[in-house]
Amino acid sequence: MKKQRTDGTVIIKKYANRRLYNTESSSYITLDHLAAMTRAGRDFKVLDAKTDEDITHNVLTQIIMEEESRGQTMLPVPFLRQLIALYGDSMQAMVPGYLEASMDSFHRNQTEFKTAVEGAFAGSPFAEIAKRNMEMFEAAANAFTPPVAPAAAASGTSKDNEIAALKAELAKLQDKVDKLVR
Repeated sequence: MKKQRTDGTVIIKKYANRRLYNTESSSYITLDHLAAMTRAGRDFKVLDAKTDEDITHNVLTQIIMEEESRGQTMLPVPFLRQLIALYGDSMQAMVPGYLEASMDSFHRNQTEFKTAVEGAFAGSPFAEIAKRNMEMFEAAANAFTPPVAPAAAASGTSKDNEIAALKAELAKLQDKVDKLVR
């Protein structure tokens, strides 16, 4: 197969048998691979192998559906109802830009928060504590992201304990941040 690349964008071909082919790595992949690529910031484009139609939107929507069905929902029912109600509305054309700008703003705020917390303790005796707390905060945030491969069922209890410990550490970190802000 001929590799096709556009500006660093990985081309994924979707075949009639629903298989996805990564033209960069010359291998078949799954939706989980595409989700991991998205989380890693890799840009990709999914094309129908027969028609070369860009079906990236449909595939990304399918990934969201699968993520939502795994139990850790991110999209609340009222939001979904509002989103559905906007289809066909005169404001429909504005919604994608608004949602994209909102997500960009959320990401910037998340990055600024992380930088502020790291900078607040730089050069002080609390720097190492802040670094560990940030690592625990990131681990807690990652704990709510469904894993790419299913975890062994036997480790369920220890994971619950680990998550509880991470939540406690996260609460302590939040208290410290609140004290810094005051």
